[in-house]
Amino acid sequence: MKTQILQTVAALALITTSATAQDNPMVNHTASYIAMPAAEGQTGAFAEFLAGAAAIVRDTEPGTVLWFALQADDTLAIFDIFADEEARDAHFSGAVAAALNQNADALVDGGWDDGVVANINNSDVLSAKAPVDLYTATTATYIKLKAAPGKGPELAALLTAAGPIVAETEPKTLFWAALQIDETNFAIFDIFADNSGREAHFAGQVAGLLNEKASELISGGWDDGVVANVHNFEILATK
Repeated sequence: MKTQILQTVAALALITTSATAQDNPMVNHTASYIAMPAAEGQTGAFAEFLAGAAAIVRDTEPGTVLWFALQADDTLAIFDIFADEEARDAHFSGAVAAALNQNADALVDGGWDDGVVANINNSDVLSAKAPVDLYTATTATYIKLKAAPGKGPELAALLTAAGPIVAETEPKTLFWAALQIDETNFAIFDIFADNSGREAHFAGQVAGLLNEKASELISGGWDDGVVANVHNFEILATK
């Protein structure tokens, strides 16, 4: 395993120098992630609301490239990818956002301001594996990463270079995106057909490399900076 990781590090060193020149399937795309706690006794109603919103997004938001409604116990979440910032702005002024605003006091703990708006994480897509078989996916993972002091550019380079490796080596990872929230904060979002796909991902080359480099690049290292920030979800609906 150590040899494999070192080989991957060497490959990434070469890939990183030309990553911006490669065909990134989502170059210039933006993303948004919102994790929202359901109001007491409203988890089922909130989940039903988000599942029903997928059709509205499909019909009214051409610039929303991907949209996922997610659930982990009493936490509901939305993750979406947009063609550009204009499309993201259109989404937040669209029919689904308006309906969520109207129903937030009933469905979301904290209502619209404290339960929805305060939990929005906007980001830019650094690298991605193009989505395949989206409607067979049942589970998703979101991981927020904070770069160690002064290591933001290096972590960004690693995540940018990882996309092609995921695409080449992880057939059970149906979609993968590396995201940059700001100069210090990053995230990874991916979807899988089932838990075996997630397990293969976390045993794969990119996870091994991230483990190897975490103590240097990520605040909290592997255990406190990566594993502690893994959030697994059931997928309720997809655009």
